[in-house]
Amino acid sequence: MAVPNYTYLKLKMPGPSGIITIESMYEHAYDYDVECIKYVEALAEAETLIAHLDQLSGKVPDSKHRAGAFELVETIKLIPVDPACPDDRALRISATLDIK
Repeated sequence: MAVPNYTYLKLKMPGPSGIITIESMYEHAYDYDVECIKYVEALAEAETLIAHLDQLSGKVPDSKHRAGAFELVETIKLIPVDPACPDDRALRISATLDIK
């Protein structure tokens, strides 16, 4: 039973002892509009993110490549860090790289 008037930013409704009038200022209306726009933009971004995550969860990962299943693709060479000190400290490099 409320009657809003957006031109004058007034809301009128019947009350127990007459008409109740609620007034506002244009600055408040503008601030609320800006707040609503930010909320709607954040909601749209969240819905886009949820849709993107749903698409990603629908993809089946390749059974060959799982977390924790590391396989060497090529052979490696062990190069000692200090050739004068044989304490098993060595760098692992590709077998196709030069030792220098």
